[in-house]
Amino acid sequence: MKRLLATLVAECVHVVPAVAQQGDAASLAKAAQNPIADMNSVPLQFNMNYDTGPLEKPQYLLNIQPVYPFSLDADWNVITRTIVPVLSQPAFTPEQDREFGIGDIQFSAFLSPRQAVGGWVWGVGAIAQLNTATDDRLGQGVWGLGPTAVVLNLGKTWVYGALINNVWSVATDNGRPSVNQMLLQPFINYNFPDAPGRYLSFSPIVTANWKADSGQQWTVPLGVSIGQIFKIGAQPVNVQAGYYYNVERPDEASRYQVRLQLQFLFPK
Repeated sequence: MKRLLATLVAECVHVVPAVAQQGDAASLAKAAQNPIADMNSVPLQFNMNYDTGPLEKPQYLLNIQPVYPFSLDADWNVITRTIVPVLSQPAFTPEQDREFGIGDIQFSAFLSPRQAVGGWVWGVGAIAQLNTATDDRLGQGVWGLGPTAVVLNLGKTWVYGALINNVWSVATDNGRPSVNQMLLQPFINYNFPDAPGRYLSFSPIVTANWKADSGQQWTVPLGVSIGQIFKIGAQPVNVQAGYYYNVERPDEASRYQVRLQLQFLFPK
């Protein structure tokens, strides 16, 4: 796995594909960094979460995250984002086997103005968590709803902002606890002006479980990713590789994470 990460990073750092010489590489990179861009995309985000659970085994998580925007009128868009988690969950006791399947799907919709103002873009909406896990160990056993919002600034070389949501359970399976959880993802991206389409990204996914005991609520990762826009044939893609260490975490949460992403871009 380390060899795979090293290969992807080498591709990002040393290869300047043909698309990076074109004027659209920089704009595609900024669109890929904008959670509410008016662009269809399909990110495939693979997370390797190490030292997970009481036995400190790796958890593997593939998030399939299609983004589909549509226009309400000349001034407003609705941006839909779906996250379908495919998990390989490690055993938590010596008697358990590894479990593989689909977790709880989340669907978000943002109302967003079509035009930025002074470089600033924003969106507000709702998030729904669906009780879709194929096994109890892969999901929370709840149906949930809550608000979500995002704000960001699209500068010449910097793209920065934050996405936030909070989900409360509205229905639970028998014997499963209710849910009150927050996700906060600040992001700071630096786009290299002399290498269009290449960027560094700080985008940790901070979570808080408000139902957990004190000292067990927060997961706070710190790390960095490197990304590159290029083309496979005529298809623009965004490749990203990163490493994050959880400086704050519940006792059985993973200690560190390697994140790899392949995002297919469909500009209009």
